Parts: sequence; C-alpha cells; structure tokens
Amino acid sequence: MVEQITKGIRVSVATHFEGTFYKKHQINYAFGYQITIENKSAESVQLISRHWEILDALNPMEIVDGDGVIGQQPILHPGEVHTYSSGCLLNAPFGAMRGYYTMVKFSSGRKFNVLIPTFKLRTPFALN
Repeated sequence: MVEQITKGIRVSVATHFEGTFYKKHQINYAFGYQITIENKSAESVQLISRHWEILDALNPMEIVDGDGVIGQQPILHPGEVHTYSSGCLLNAPFGAMRGYYTMVKFSSGRKFNVLIPTFKLRTPFALN
C-alpha cells in the first residue's frame, strides 16, 4: 500500500492483479485498486473531480479526467473516510498510475488539488 497526505487529506492505495483476457486478439492485464480518502483536516471538503495518468509499459501515457469518483462526489467532514474500488486494463504486465483529486473547501469555496501517490500495477509473474 502507498499513501500521500496533501493539505490534511490522506490518500491510500492498495492494488491487486485480477487476471488476463483476450480482446481483439490482444492480451489484456486487469488490475484492481482500492482507494481510501481520509479527511484529517479541520475543514469539510468535497471531491469534485479526478485526474489520472496511466502508464502502460507498452503504450504512451493515457490521461483520464472526469467528475468525482465512480459517479460520486463525496463530502468528507473532519475525520471522515471514503473508500472506493476501481480498475484498469493494461496491454503490458506492468505499469503505474498517479494523479490528483480536485477538492473544494466548504468554508472558503476554494479549490485545491490532493495528490494521488504513484502506485505500481504488476502481475505476479513479472516481478523480480
């Protein structure tokens, strides 16, 4: 598991390999990840958008931007936690993801970015 704290918001990521399958005569590697976002600050915040950089060893970096996470824009009051699971497909048996969430503070209406630490995606058979 990796974690990063930005402006009182802790983001923790745990990953796992889900398996392989063929799509259009090409092998794909499926990875899952669980992200826990914890508000350790003294202010209520809302996650409004996400920015991902997906690194696949066999392809150029893919950028993914969107509203919220898995269709939600969670509000986190001080001490609250939001956990969600998602996944990623790669053409290579290893890669990585990183990015940030854009959040807004309720007290001031100011937006700020919370870093998502770089986390590795790798199949068990690709490890040294």
